[in-house]
Amino acid sequence: IQNEESVILFLVVWTVTEITRYSFYTFNLLNHLPYFIKWARYNFFIILYPAGVAGELLTIYAALPYVKRTGMFSLRLPNKYNVSFDYYYFLIIVMFSYVP
Repeated sequence: IQNEESVILFLVVWTVTEITRYSFYTFNLLNHLPYFIKWARYNFFIILYPAGVAGELLTIYAALPYVKRTGMFSLRLPNKYNVSFDYYYFLIIVMFSYVP
């Protein structure tokens, strides 16, 4: 999954977001906040938020076949706890939870 283009997408988006956020905090602490930094802090999210969500969802979607094939992080019955957990379906629920 780490070779998917969607990973690059959300990493770039997260990087730009953090650079913008911490630049804003730093300049604000120095009492010298340039207009562009303030503008970027409150307006970049209009593009970055949907792009980041798309990158995350595409990455989860790309991981689904591997998770299903390997049973990664899943717990099957019978076991000493008498519970069952399927990580594959959990990821699908997480993907749908992005909608609201």
